[in-house]
Amino acid sequence: MDYQASLNLLMGLVDFERFRGPRGPRVKFDLSRMQALLDSLGGPHLGIPTVHVAGTKGKGSVAAMVSSVLGQGRAVGVFTSPHLHTFRERIAVNGAPVSEEEFCSLVELAWPHAERVSLEEPHGAVTLFETLTAMAFLHFQRVGADFQVMEVGLGGRLDSTNLVVPQACAIVSVSLDHTAILGETIDLIAREKAGIVKPGVPVVSAPQERAAWDEIREACRRNNAPLWEVGEHITWREGSFDLSGQEFAVEGRLGRYDLRMPLLGEHQLENASVAVGVLETLMEQGWKVDGESMRKGFAEARWPCRMETLSREPLMICDGAHNPDSMARLCGSAARYFGGRRPVVIFGASRDKNLGGMMDELAALDPVVAAVASRHPRAVPTAELADCFAFRGVDVFEARSVAGAVDEAKALAGKDGYILATGSLFLAAEVREVVLNIEPEIYPELDVSSSVIGAVGGIGAAGGRM
Repeated sequence: MDYQASLNLLMGLVDFERFRGPRGPRVKFDLSRMQALLDSLGGPHLGIPTVHVAGTKGKGSVAAMVSSVLGQGRAVGVFTSPHLHTFRERIAVNGAPVSEEEFCSLVELAWPHAERVSLEEPHGAVTLFETLTAMAFLHFQRVGADFQVMEVGLGGRLDSTNLVVPQACAIVSVSLDHTAILGETIDLIAREKAGIVKPGVPVVSAPQERAAWDEIREACRRNNAPLWEVGEHITWREGSFDLSGQEFAVEGRLGRYDLRMPLLGEHQLENASVAVGVLETLMEQGWKVDGESMRKGFAEARWPCRMETLSREPLMICDGAHNPDSMARLCGSAARYFGGRRPVVIFGASRDKNLGGMMDELAALDPVVAAVASRHPRAVPTAELADCFAFRGVDVFEARSVAGAVDEAKALAGKDGYILATGSLFLAAEVREVVLNIEPEIYPELDVSSSVIGAVGGIGAAGGRM
């Protein structure tokens, strides 16, 4: 099986990330199916020390920071989602995505087990995300990883990653997102996120709204899990910054750390404090993390499309902010870093997001907006975006393509403005591809209702152009 064939096979599975309808396919949501899959594979999720990361905003950044520090002298596997340019990014060791050859091998290994579990009662169809999670565990086991950092895909309590036995858990900032699945209030969403809390396992949390704190603290109390809170037990102080990164100091429970990282934004200082808290809990368990590995690890941490500078002339920033809270943080940082310059915003968003809330935040920057639709099947049509911005009195025009939006934004920004690409991670990734000349993977459009493992005639008859 070659790489394209393995992608075709996987894309025939139920994929909720790309589903376009108001409701997803009828798939049973609990952990019994994932448990059966992992049991069939011999329990690859067990035996490797694990850090488990949940929350709404900052999961990937915290995973990148923790893994970069732990990776100083160790092999550290990281599982994240979604990807920017290739599925292989989701399964990485020390920052290197799994190779095409290994990816194919993992698909071939996991596939018969997924097929068997899918046909057993009462499990139902194994999903794409569940298969990828199992593949990550298998890969980290194969390479003999010393650690694995697992980012929750959605929620926490019922997420396919939530069968790990972690050494530490992190919960980043919780806000309203995926409300149709997780609940329409902060407390309901936080309850799902806090579902990763395990008996006796230390938890480090970012600052939260009161309703979220109540749920997280109750989950820790119920599980007798130590809870370390950023703002209470761990604090940070900002230092100097420029387009290449920022300096800061974190006062942890075990000491003070003077650090620099390439990730911009005040919210990243909060994420860094969570990462330090996690690393300190590992230090207390006997893992060696000295000051040099801490400094070097943060300096080498990379997490693209999070206030990433793509070019300096003209200045172009991309960020995957996709809800009002993350957009507010992005706009606050943009005003602080680039105040005095008028932004040209390249904006695209997914259908299930709070468009009005994000647009209200962006409107405060007095931008010119290039409205555009990414190639993702859930992308909001360009005309609809333009109408919503115009209703808010924002100067907006419709771009025919992402590449066209980049060209027009460059002309408009000139030397005195700057370009900000945001609204969804998918849009930010496409802008990144255009600017950095990255060849993306293109996936076929699927009838998700029939894309279930175990269908007549074999599994994953995706077809189409890759």
